[in-house]
Amino acid sequence: MACGKFPRLFMRLAAPVLIGLLAFLPLCAGEKDPDPRRFDEEITRFLEWDRQNSVPANAALFAGSSSIRLWKTAEDFPQLPVINRGFGGAHISDVLFFMEKIVLPYRPAVIVFYAGDNDIADGKSAETVQADFRQFVERVHRSLPETRIIFLPIKPSLARWNFWPEMKKANGLIEAYCAGDERLFYADTAAPMLAGGGKPGSELFVEDGLHLSAAGYRLWSQVLKPVLEKALAHDRKADRAVKNVE
Repeated sequence: MACGKFPRLFMRLAAPVLIGLLAFLPLCAGEKDPDPRRFDEEITRFLEWDRQNSVPANAALFAGSSSIRLWKTAEDFPQLPVINRGFGGAHISDVLFFMEKIVLPYRPAVIVFYAGDNDIADGKSAETVQADFRQFVERVHRSLPETRIIFLPIKPSLARWNFWPEMKKANGLIEAYCAGDERLFYADTAAPMLAGGGKPGSELFVEDGLHLSAAGYRLWSQVLKPVLEKALAHDRKADRAVKNVE
């Protein structure tokens, strides 16, 4: 065989492999975690507040992205000691990065968790979102084994409706995971948002079609309150059991 034929033969054999690799590269890029340091200033403000104020014991900690940050949690849950540690644009990976500063030190009785929305919009898969949430749970329970965790499913929104199939898949994976541990709760705030059939109603959102309006938060609060009561009842039972053993 002439030497000149080898390069042509190699290219014919290698071309399908190269095409496959090129197709795979965007998926790999989409799975990359963003730099959590972009939130350094916001986290510093949380820590400064903690230094200047007393943090309630056995609190309900609301943690996650902007849907948590914009929620008037103290007003909607006045009967509970509440800590809000939401920061806009966060992925679950960002919460993982900062949890030694803004989750674990509070030793909350219950954590209400919302994140994953930005993750999928930025290219992460449902499986990655579930794996990251699972890591969050494992790290919490390693330090705080009795803390209850309530997952709020990724919301269907007008602005990100094209991502809803993958978001719905992530919600299903996490709901199944929560079902395997009595310390985990899945508060289905997503289903009533779709009660009218098709897309969620525009009245549930502010103008951007992504963040919740007052009506949207009222709906979430109605769903969450009984789940919070159930989670805290479990926590009180566990506390009594520990005291009885002592």
